[in-house]
Amino acid sequence: MTALLDMDQLLDQLEAGLRRTLAERGIESPALIGIRTGGVWLADALRKRLGLDEPFGELDISFYRDDFSRIGLNPKVTPSMLPFETEGRDIVLIDDVIMSGRTIRAAMNEIFDYGRPASIILATLIDLGARELPIQPDVTGRVLELQSHQRVKLRGPDPLRIELRETDSQE
Repeated sequence: MTALLDMDQLLDQLEAGLRRTLAERGIESPALIGIRTGGVWLADALRKRLGLDEPFGELDISFYRDDFSRIGLNPKVTPSMLPFETEGRDIVLIDDVIMSGRTIRAAMNEIFDYGRPASIILATLIDLGARELPIQPDVTGRVLELQSHQRVKLRGPDPLRIELRETDSQE
């Protein structure tokens, strides 16, 4: 595996874009929710960078996946934790990488089971395109185009780093 991108630069871009989007929408007290695991690491970093006092939420979307019946339950499933009400809140949903949009759809379904938010802003560190659903991030650190044999992965939590992996043609 090789290091792909400068993490500080990506976080700077994500933070700046999020600050701009929050200001444009007049949101002063967003509730951050990270999707496990990379989104949780990013939510923690963004909470500190934005100077927010409220704890962030963590989603484990395992039960909300549309391929749950095919792949079964991941043995590392842990309960989601939202230490705040979602009803009427402005939510910032955070994930490390967006590709098809299916993870985000599952996360929004789970959020709505907790209550109806006023709005959801989607922030992702890396956007790989290749959507299967009409879901787009509002804020992204970087858009990448990968070859079919390449994968990108956020490693962490300390330090956070993006790695590029070459896969075998059998995968």
